[in-house]
Amino acid sequence: MKKIIGLLALFCCPLLVLGQLEDQPLDSVQEKLIIVEGDSVYRSSIELEEVFLFGPLKFDSYKEKLSYYILRRKTLKVYPYAKLASERLLALNDRLGKIKSPRKRKAYTKIVQRFIEEEFSEELKKLTRTEGQILVKLIYRQTGITAFELVKELRSGWRAFWYQTTAKMFDISIKEEFHPESIHEDYLIEDILQRAFAAEQLERQESVLDFDYVTLTNKWKEEKKRGY
Repeated sequence: MKKIIGLLALFCCPLLVLGQLEDQPLDSVQEKLIIVEGDSVYRSSIELEEVFLFGPLKFDSYKEKLSYYILRRKTLKVYPYAKLASERLLALNDRLGKIKSPRKRKAYTKIVQRFIEEEFSEELKKLTRTEGQILVKLIYRQTGITAFELVKELRSGWRAFWYQTTAKMFDISIKEEFHPESIHEDYLIEDILQRAFAAEQLERQESVLDFDYVTLTNKWKEEKKRGY
């Protein structure tokens, strides 16, 4: 019996060695290269976009579920305004950086002011108090600057103070920031945005703030287990 096993091993070993040799490249420096359509450069790898796998939404009560979907509707409504404000600010700063004359810089700033007011004013008047407050938070998410600071930068400090005082009459603070790492509602807003980006309901625009959505999700899951 031992002799039969030995003979089988003797016959099989060359086959195993041959199989291993066939799997190896003929040249040790041989490498598979990839060419992307429309690109003339060969690549050894392709960088893929980051993909989030979202778990199903779970709520402890109907009230919690209702609150989330109301917040979702309002966030989806005002996000395009925050995105547009960010794009206008970047364009303004880029243009101002190329204008050396203080007089011309001031004149250009006034032109942009009028354009933004005409573009936003009528639509913003239609927002509810809570929609306005979410918009203020999202402006900070997109720019890293509060709405108060934006007004102060484009206008005088007195005008910014006046805007803040007027906003307070409607229970809105234009000094509000966006902190999804410490404020649960802000995290929910971020969660709504990320899901909308993935579903292509909204055009993605990354936040200038330094936070990681996955880390935040894990944090708030643990917080929820402890009852916040």
